[in-house]
Amino acid sequence: MAVRSGWLSPDSQSREDTRLVSLGALTPTSPVATCSGILPGSPDGQFRITGFTLTGTASSMSASVSPGRAVVQSTDARGAYPVALTEYLNVTFADGDALYGRIDLLVLRIYDDLYDGSGRSEAVVEIVKGTPAATPAIPATPDLAIPLYQIAVPKNTSAGTGGIAWATALTGVRNATVGLGGILPVTTDTANGAYPGQYRDAGGQLQRWNGTAWTDYPVLPTWQSWTPTWTTNTGSATPAFGNASVSGRYVKFGTTVHLNFQITFGSTTNFGTSPTTNDSWRFSLPVTAASTRLSIGFAEMAAGTAGNRAAARLYLSTTGAFELITSSGQPSATTFTYIGGVDSLTPWTWANGHTVTGSATYEAAV
Repeated sequence: MAVRSGWLSPDSQSREDTRLVSLGALTPTSPVATCSGILPGSPDGQFRITGFTLTGTASSMSASVSPGRAVVQSTDARGAYPVALTEYLNVTFADGDALYGRIDLLVLRIYDDLYDGSGRSEAVVEIVKGTPAATPAIPATPDLAIPLYQIAVPKNTSAGTGGIAWATALTGVRNATVGLGGILPVTTDTANGAYPGQYRDAGGQLQRWNGTAWTDYPVLPTWQSWTPTWTTNTGSATPAFGNASVSGRYVKFGTTVHLNFQITFGSTTNFGTSPTTNDSWRFSLPVTAASTRLSIGFAEMAAGTAGNRAAARLYLSTTGAFELITSSGQPSATTFTYIGGVDSLTPWTWANGHTVTGSATYEAAV
């Protein structure tokens, strides 16, 4: 027989004990049960699952099922049935109904006379014929079987009318199972994980079961909002944003922090009482830095017109804040009155509508 199942033929061995012990290292669903499914893999490594693939024959009602290996789990007490299809297997679908279409289900099924009284002890690939209807339903999966494909059979379909349209008729519903600790390739599986720390590949995204849900792994950082505190390095002439537009975002990946910000000063922005060129502006970091640094990024400063712009270097004056140093002239070639550390008077006298836009990358303390 092409379809074979281990530990199913009646003989003197204890079949329950042998099944439970020999398959105990597969993906678990309970302390003694394993996950039903097809063993993944393909000869060239290009596909997740090639075992038990259904391929239709053009202009006919027939198809072939490719070789593969699988496991069909019964109750905890009965254990799991290992199955191997060792050669291509032909299957033929019944002609379509005269009035309505139907959906057939191709399954891998275990018959075990010791439990089901069927008079059979074998593994088979069989078709569960659906019921023709205006809106056809998918047939129920029989006991001790795993679904492989759903096949749409339109009304009046037969070999004489061109057969099943295989390119659009098939819906694959195979699920995979792997060894304990292996990464499960997900196809249509929506089941919960078996234990915290289990991994699966959800179509290219590695996921980890955390005990209640599948979460992407590694946990990718997300950008978060951040509003810097605006002070001065002297603590004098402290400014206030007022109705300024302040937009800050940052993301932390390991010990690396990326940030960007944009500030547009408003009509009620207070640039400090009696500021001097010694009162350099200081903006708090979203995450404490590992150390001070001479340069972590750059910003553009604009004073309202295209010509009144200049670049500034961001540097970490402390592990909790950055300051800005004027680092260029203006496109208009207008000479700055003051240069150096940016403050309420440098590189110009700041006012409503002026902007600072910048980005930086630095090492976080932890």
